[in-house]
Amino acid sequence: MSRSNSEKDDRKRIKEKENPEAPAPNSGKPTNFIRAIIEEDLKTGKYDGRVHTRFPPEPNGYLHIGHAKSICLNYGLARDYNGKFNLRFDDTNPIKESEEYVNSIIEDVRWLGADWENRLLFASNYFDKFYEYAVDLVKKGKAYVCDLPPEKIRETRGTLTEPGVDSPYRNRSVEENLDLLDRMRRGEFPDGSKTLRAKIDMASPNVNMRDPVMYRIVHASHHNTGDKWCIYPMYDWAHGLEDSIENITHSICTLEFEDHRPLYDWFLDELEVYHPQQIEFARLNLSYTIMSKRKLLKLVQDGYVDGWDDPRMPTISGLRRRGYTPVAIRNFCDRIGVAKRESIVDVAMLEHAIREDLNKRATRFMAVLNPLKVVITNYPEDQDELLDAINNPEDETAGTRKVPFTRVLYVERNDFREEAPKKWYRLAPGREVRLRYAYYITCQEAIKDENGEIVELRCTYDPATRGGDSPDGRKVRGTLHWVSAKHAFDAEVRLYDRLFNVPDPDGHKEKGFTEFINPDSLQILKNCKLEPSLAAAKTGDLIQFERQGYFCVDSKYSTLEHPVFNRTVTLRDSWAKIEQKMKNK
Repeated sequence: MSRSNSEKDDRKRIKEKENPEAPAPNSGKPTNFIRAIIEEDLKTGKYDGRVHTRFPPEPNGYLHIGHAKSICLNYGLARDYNGKFNLRFDDTNPIKESEEYVNSIIEDVRWLGADWENRLLFASNYFDKFYEYAVDLVKKGKAYVCDLPPEKIRETRGTLTEPGVDSPYRNRSVEENLDLLDRMRRGEFPDGSKTLRAKIDMASPNVNMRDPVMYRIVHASHHNTGDKWCIYPMYDWAHGLEDSIENITHSICTLEFEDHRPLYDWFLDELEVYHPQQIEFARLNLSYTIMSKRKLLKLVQDGYVDGWDDPRMPTISGLRRRGYTPVAIRNFCDRIGVAKRESIVDVAMLEHAIREDLNKRATRFMAVLNPLKVVITNYPEDQDELLDAINNPEDETAGTRKVPFTRVLYVERNDFREEAPKKWYRLAPGREVRLRYAYYITCQEAIKDENGEIVELRCTYDPATRGGDSPDGRKVRGTLHWVSAKHAFDAEVRLYDRLFNVPDPDGHKEKGFTEFINPDSLQILKNCKLEPSLAAAKTGDLIQFERQGYFCVDSKYSTLEHPVFNRTVTLRDSWAKIEQKMKNK
């Protein structure tokens, strides 16, 4: 089936719809130029009123936050227009692909909430059909077997200003090409010795149209097809055929494929098969982040990080292990929108999205990361009491919990200054502070060891201030978190920060991106003191350490005997301030 006239005008229509402010009538969703195109297609009855999208990852690495944008976009369009969504693996390169990557991608897409129903698909399932189509093009004189080595093909492709040079094998007969292609398929030739190329136009201003390679010889086992094939399709050849076979309506790609669209169209037109519409949008670029799978792989292989799921990585599995939620990532993707122009999104916006979600849903706990012992000298030695603590002030239904209070406590070491500066409202000799949910205490004395390091504070408490209020109306400016030394348990806490210390680690020609790795991107704290309620915490729980930040149980290393908590993000939200300034302008 050949394309209709309206389909041949798609390039013009896409240009007309590129304005991201264009309205998307009746969608009820944030508008963008892709929704405007779909709304128009539904209005005119194109594709019989269907919307069918797909997410087509290559299983050659783990998915990252940029892929999350594509997943949310493709699945969101299918969901909002009562359409269908496919998860399809573009598994055309056996050398770089593996089952590990396939399984991780399936887990990530499912975790984000995208539902492909029963449409988990693989390009490799269509290899027989691809080959039939290749034979059709050879018979039409539109493809030929070329003996030029890869480097010679690159040399003869020309430049942006100079045309390419015809291959000396370009005019082989149909019969010879069919014979050679069959022998390629049967494994008679070594890797790299021959390719199948489309016969288009070596003088085309679009370099992608200069007789592109369709098949290369690779004697390697495939994760799905085993040793059945020793020739494998190139992405540009397979991409459109996959969309066509699956009856995709809107083939949504990132902007780098815009120049490949004429080739996408050419293959489908020449084969006279069902023709989806390719639409391109700007990929996600995030500050302080590397988004290249090749460079992320280098970080893993060279030991800069602890695997693809290292919480400092922008991978979906890394974000999940760090404590990010699907809700936060989906909200972030919705907020940044869809456009045709490349830009860099501030990573603070992603951090704002997780704070916004966790602030509403995370249970508050008290944890002392750098403990300093406090003895309340006028508190009975044999007394324990349970105090009420609010689980989440943003959620009235979250209720309260009991926290034990005793004579000996731990507070944060940096909450005490022996010589307090101006406007210091925390502990210092003679200073009174409030202990969260407990009492007012006053520091009387700091005990030091033989090295002069402070090892203990001696304080007194006011029994009348139970719950944190004073009957006489006196006020204190400082409120500290604490834990009971008798009831606290030890845990390892990992403070994760941005992996790179410059906004654009990939933008410095004189230095490689690894030169800008933040040496303080991970701090491991041992023997932190946590309130006993946290002993029951498990992977997936949403947790705030009061005054510290949001944390989660580490899914990789935490055990009952050795609990490990990862910091998801600090409490400070710089993006909220930036956003407010933008609104006030």
